[in-house]
Amino acid sequence: MINPHPGLPELEYIKPTSLEEASKFLAAHAGEARPFSGGTDCFVRLRDGVLKLNYLVDVKNLDGTKEISFDPKKGLTIGAAVTMNRVAVNPDVIKHYSNLVEAVNSVASYQLRNRATIIGNICNASPAGDTIGTCLALDGVLNIHGMSGSKQIPLNSFFIAPGKTVLQPGDIVVSITLPVPPQGFFGVYKKLGRNVISDLSIVGVTVLGYPSKETASGYKFRIALASVAPVPFVASKAEAVLAEKKITPDVIKEAAQAAMDSITPIDDVRGSARYRKYMVRNLTREALTEVWSKLGK
Repeated sequence: MINPHPGLPELEYIKPTSLEEASKFLAAHAGEARPFSGGTDCFVRLRDGVLKLNYLVDVKNLDGTKEISFDPKKGLTIGAAVTMNRVAVNPDVIKHYSNLVEAVNSVASYQLRNRATIIGNICNASPAGDTIGTCLALDGVLNIHGMSGSKQIPLNSFFIAPGKTVLQPGDIVVSITLPVPPQGFFGVYKKLGRNVISDLSIVGVTVLGYPSKETASGYKFRIALASVAPVPFVASKAEAVLAEKKITPDVIKEAAQAAMDSITPIDDVRGSARYRKYMVRNLTREALTEVWSKLGK
């Protein structure tokens, strides 16, 4: 009988002492080397033979990767090696980004979150990434070190396809910066899985809302959807409905329908495309209603 879960293959562990050294090594071994910090995804994929590498490059002790800091003007910066559990208990995150805490705590188990990182969740580029929606809705920007030095890439232009991003050989995501949230905002993350914990999302819906003088409704909403298209994305048509019309239960239903109409889900073992479409509508309506109830107060 073939063992469905063989052990890890033999490969070399590389521990560079600087970002420059790490970038040079990754560029020189493109296609056979990968940076890692927590390793919660790549070790499983290596074990199962889905990912084939000759080198793993440890980046978790390099400059900026362990940083988590908040600046009242610039926002929150989370390093690539900052574990999800560190994020969830950080006082600044709890105070200013409570919806991110909600998303983080929906990921797998507490034990796994002691290793897993938000940057890993992003770079894995899974359509089902739980923390990606909040980072998208908040217009997160990735801080990257590459062969030509430092650069920044907005998260909304980072994903290409499942498992694929715009990163070039030698690029290392050092951290992500989330701008200061708008005044008076509320946010929620709704996740549908086969069980309450420890499961990938069948559907993930992130909703943020806040007062705004720029819209006819007097409010602006951000809606990010996961696990319902090749990449996580912002449902801009649904957001436009809420910006252009006075917020009522009927308008919320209309926006939820627009979110449903914007997705291109697939059938898989966790749920059919039809099921995902209707659950996007239902969860978006539920999330919008919850956020609106808080804004209305």
